[in-house]
Order: sequence, then C-alpha cells, then structure tokens
Amino acid sequence: MKQTIGITLQIFVMCISGLVSTARAEGLPSVQDFRLEAKESVSRQSPIMVLFMSSSCHYCEIVLQDFLLPMQRDPAYKHKVILRQIEVGSKARLTDFNGKVTTQNAFANSHQAWSVPTIILFDGKGQVLTSIVGLLTVDFYQAYLDNAIDESTVRIKAQVN
Repeated sequence: MKQTIGITLQIFVMCISGLVSTARAEGLPSVQDFRLEAKESVSRQSPIMVLFMSSSCHYCEIVLQDFLLPMQRDPAYKHKVILRQIEVGSKARLTDFNGKVTTQNAFANSHQAWSVPTIILFDGKGQVLTSIVGLLTVDFYQAYLDNAIDESTVRIKAQVN
C-alpha cells in the first residue's frame, strides 16, 4: 500500500514538473524572416510587436506569460498586431526587413535592445514606431501595450493616406 502511494506521488510530481516546464517553453513565434511579417503588416495595416527577451530573464517571462501570450490567444488582437519574439544573444538565423541575413542577437543589437524585456513595434517597412523598455508598472502594463499598438496603428494608417 505504501509503495503504491509512493509511486502515485512520484507520478504526480513528474506530471506537475512536466506541466511547469511545458508552460515555460511556450512562447511567441520566433522571427525567421521579417519580410514575411512585413507583407502581413502591410496587408493588414497593423504593427509588428517584437519581444526582445532572454530565457534567463524573470521579467521577460512575466511579460510573455502574463501579457503577450494571452494577447496572442485573444481573438480581439488577431488582426490588431503581429506578435513575435527574438532571443537576445541567440545565434539563430534571421532575415531582416531588407533581406539581409543576420542573427537574432545582431538584429537585437542593431536596435539597441540590450535591456530585456524590450518591446519594439515596427511597421511593414521596418521603421520603429515605438518601444517599451522594461516591465514598468505591472498594473498598467497592458494599457502601455494597448496604447503602443493603437498609436502604431494610427501611424501606419497615416502613411497609407
């Protein structure tokens, strides 16, 4: 009986550990080719919001888990913003807005995204529309994100007219 309880407890702990590591592994789509995001941005007239993060950054994880992933799942944001992430320090290949092959780390450096989390909103031409550096005040962070999206969208639509 004790052995059965012990085995059940071990299985339970393994399942919970698996859920925690799975939740932490979830993220936004990683950028591979900004030209694809740019086409989508132009056709939808919506900004590209990029989270520059580090997997070892606790605040990045809060921004990702508490704000950006819920936005990604929310149908109200589906056509408002294109959500992506870049791992600062990563040597993963990335094609920038101009078709130049680079790395996630080099792209982050070229946009001065040294402090993480940093969020930068781009238009379809690769122009920086606005940015948010740091977590700021957690209670108002969603409002900061929404304002950044709204302001960026207005700027994109003004370019078209």
